[in-house]
Amino acid sequence: MNIGELYNFDARLLALAEQAEKNCSEAFSEIEKTAEYNGAKVLKAFSDNRVSEPCFYGSTGYGYGDIGRETIDKVFAQVLGAEDALVRFNFVSGTHALSTALFGILRTGDKLVSITGKPYDTLEEVIGISGTKGNGSLMDYGVQYDQVDLKDDGTADTERITEAVKDAKVAYIQRSRGYSLRKAFTVPDIKQMIDAVKKGNPDAVIMVDNCYGEFVEQLEPSAVGADIIIGSLIKNAGGGIARTGGYIAGRSDLVELCSYRLTCVGMGKEVGCTLGMNREMLLGLFFAPDVVANALKTSAFASELLTTLGFECSPRKDEKHGDIVTAIKLGDEEHLTAFCRGIQKGAPVDSFVVPEAWDMPGYSSQVIMAAGAFTNGASIELSADAPIRDPFAVWMQGGITYTSGKIGVMLAAQEMINSGLITLEK
Repeated sequence: MNIGELYNFDARLLALAEQAEKNCSEAFSEIEKTAEYNGAKVLKAFSDNRVSEPCFYGSTGYGYGDIGRETIDKVFAQVLGAEDALVRFNFVSGTHALSTALFGILRTGDKLVSITGKPYDTLEEVIGISGTKGNGSLMDYGVQYDQVDLKDDGTADTERITEAVKDAKVAYIQRSRGYSLRKAFTVPDIKQMIDAVKKGNPDAVIMVDNCYGEFVEQLEPSAVGADIIIGSLIKNAGGGIARTGGYIAGRSDLVELCSYRLTCVGMGKEVGCTLGMNREMLLGLFFAPDVVANALKTSAFASELLTTLGFECSPRKDEKHGDIVTAIKLGDEEHLTAFCRGIQKGAPVDSFVVPEAWDMPGYSSQVIMAAGAFTNGASIELSADAPIRDPFAVWMQGGITYTSGKIGVMLAAQEMINSGLITLEK
């Protein structure tokens, strides 16, 4: 038997998928090399910081002297190439961790400059460039905001960056693409931006939204001069195990300021019970390099198969990845909806649910989302989402196992075939 019999795939689709997988062999080999290095890096951080069974025990109340919490911070800091880290299950999302970092570092009169264009939708109200005045945004507290748009080809405008950051407190870099069609930035790309910032203002704090980027490459942005990096544990760094949480890692003085924002001034990292969550955060980090590799393989396979079916995909299988996301231009709402419904059918959880576009909090357009996951909203698990607006592209990410990721992609293609939106040659 084969998966075609289990899922009733069109025989022509099976043949295209088999060829697409063969075409990805070199890309898969490179992905596995990166995963091997990152897995070794994580293992060494565990041994260097003496991870032991008592680290799994949870604390209650104030959480004073929680050895697990303190060890997790040290392990994450070493893995991410940072001086210190603040890793907590009570970061409710990547946006929450980013907001904590921004409010922790910026003060009234300071200037924030986004050097990769407009930030992701959910951060707009945090900054104050959208939403209701007086809701407690950064701009309500007197923080100035400016941005340097990307060039037409999606690359950073380094000359403008150098000028724009001269009076900035924070230069902000978004690594992943958000709902745009530009490429995700690799660590070498980020290094060029950092150099441009330092040329204009050596004292600027360089903050990187590292969501979706962890373990995609051997190095993290901290290794090339980023002062503070932020991410979510229900994306790459949690390895599909952590049920919630996030991290802030970087210079120890900046991490301390962020900890004051998360708890309170004077207490910072010294308090915060862990309620038995330590084990899954450590186990998730341990699995993360291989899980990210599975997501990258799913991405490469999807790009190759859907390009064969006539859709424009980014990145292609042989392009350098900066994150785990694949953008697929589907052209209209019908293709978009069919694709997401197919992805949903491949989910291990809620496969029977039919995705519909809705007014999702924090987004300016209706959003359709396919996400049947063990952890609600965990985009390291296979998911696909898109705003219902031109150019009707979908952003697909995740795949904690390659097998499930591959089947999900094939079901998305099969759904478009069944809907009469794709016609395969006989």
